[in-house]
Amino acid sequence: MPAPLSLRIKERYMARRASGLSQQIAADAVGISLRSAQRIDRGELQAGAQQQQRGRHWRTRADPLAEVWDSVLVPMLQKAPQLEPQTLLLHLEQTFPDQEWYRRKRTLQRRVEQWRALHGPAQEVMFLQHHQPGVLGISDFTLLKGEPITIAGVAFEHRLFHFRLPYSGWCHVEVIHGGESFVALAEALQNALEACGGVPAEHRTDSLSACFRNRDGSYAGDYTSRYRELCAHLGVIATRNNRGVAHENGAIEGPHRHWKHRLEQQLIQLGSRDFATEAEYRQLVAKVNDTLNGRYEVQGRLEIERLHLQPLPVQRFADYDPLVARVRSTSTIEVRQVTYSVPARLIGQQLTVHLHHDRLDLFLRSQFIETLPRLHRRSGESGPWRRIDFRHVIESLRRKPRALLRAQLQDDLLPGACWRQLWRQLLAALPPDEAAKVMVDALHVAARSDDLSGVERYLSRQLRGGELSLSSLRDHYGLRPPRGLTAMPQLDIPEHTLSSYDELLGSAPQPAGAGDGAARSVETTETAAGPQPVAGGRTAGQSRGLGSRQLPLRAGGAGTPAPASGPAAAAVA
Repeated sequence: MPAPLSLRIKERYMARRASGLSQQIAADAVGISLRSAQRIDRGELQAGAQQQQRGRHWRTRADPLAEVWDSVLVPMLQKAPQLEPQTLLLHLEQTFPDQEWYRRKRTLQRRVEQWRALHGPAQEVMFLQHHQPGVLGISDFTLLKGEPITIAGVAFEHRLFHFRLPYSGWCHVEVIHGGESFVALAEALQNALEACGGVPAEHRTDSLSACFRNRDGSYAGDYTSRYRELCAHLGVIATRNNRGVAHENGAIEGPHRHWKHRLEQQLIQLGSRDFATEAEYRQLVAKVNDTLNGRYEVQGRLEIERLHLQPLPVQRFADYDPLVARVRSTSTIEVRQVTYSVPARLIGQQLTVHLHHDRLDLFLRSQFIETLPRLHRRSGESGPWRRIDFRHVIESLRRKPRALLRAQLQDDLLPGACWRQLWRQLLAALPPDEAAKVMVDALHVAARSDDLSGVERYLSRQLRGGELSLSSLRDHYGLRPPRGLTAMPQLDIPEHTLSSYDELLGSAPQPAGAGDGAARSVETTETAAGPQPVAGGRTAGQSRGLGSRQLPLRAGGAGTPAPASGPAAAAVA
């Protein structure tokens, strides 16, 4: 008589029959005969198989926990069902140290699992939800785990805002700076609603402190004033899950994992987690969004859901914190204990600051001035936090370059580690004043040409070659020399020989004692044919001083020679 068929073989055979295989092929696949397959189809199991299906009620070896299970362990589990097997094992080792309890660890784990299934407390039940189009929009913040994303080699601390329409599966993910603030939620949520083209009837999130006060007791009236105003502006009903019960937002918690898995796959395909700029990383995030939203089933359901969405408000809700800051004499402002530099022309002015999660928009009264990237203080780090742009103060610094030597903001004025290294090299190669002049003028060229790295490499090459020249640097970028610092041209003017003046005058030798010297010399210059030397015994390059008769004298003064008369006087006049 053949051995009885096990329950596992029967299940494997029935699974293949359910997939559409014939009786013979299914029997061959699980390794049984055609006759056994026929008995399974007719429900005629052998006695051994039926007995195995009912289960075995006897033990095949002695119970290793018989001495302690009912007397020690079960009372402990009844008192605290959440105790883990490892904790129970440690208790046995301390109470009965003469036995090798570590050999019975796996037996204890199976016994505790069985006891919880038969006698333990009821576990929490998950209730699947049925979503209607246009009813629910759910959002949450999440963090990327594993290796960090870097921007130009520097770790980029950020989180992701995830919005999803559960009915259609359409999602929107956006990069967020800083923490889970209200301004981040307001800006990212409105961007998501604009992208999907409408507003759902209900917005659900977890217990964000930016939206809820999270007081004990009733949730009624627990919203913050700003979040209540945002929901009223959008025309949505605000709901949230119970505090600490994340699975109640399962429509967003589960998609977190799927979306981040897609992003990880894209990063693996790129072969790097480093990006040149933040904009490149944002483009990758948008690409993952487009990939998920471009699926056929999502597009079809989204078209249906858009028919049930409410229209968008005409104007956006204020997704920033309005602040006021006065520009100090150092051309800086302080916002949330962080110092920012602003253009020097604003010194003494009172600015209105729109503080976003990633930037500061500056306004002078109602006139927009500039946008500054926001710097977030990291938790646990102390000390001054500054974001200084040398371009804001370079014109003033160029007028007094030696101020760089002892400036409190010296490290912040130098834009990067390469420039700080160049500054140390200049101080080692030049006197401090000259090094400051070179550095400030180089920064001015970098600001004018918008080429920080290029100017730094050019100066480094010149410094290594011992041919440091600011004029060549400005010529390289086609810039004029700075006003007030224009170098005088080095003119090489050769000195003529005295004989060349004799040839120019074309004078002949004058007979000794012939008439008035002054008049005669002029007349001789005009009429003589031969050259007349004007000085003798002197070579080119020697000092030529003027005698007393060659000094210009005022008419009528002491020692003034008598006025000449005749043709000579007319020639002199």
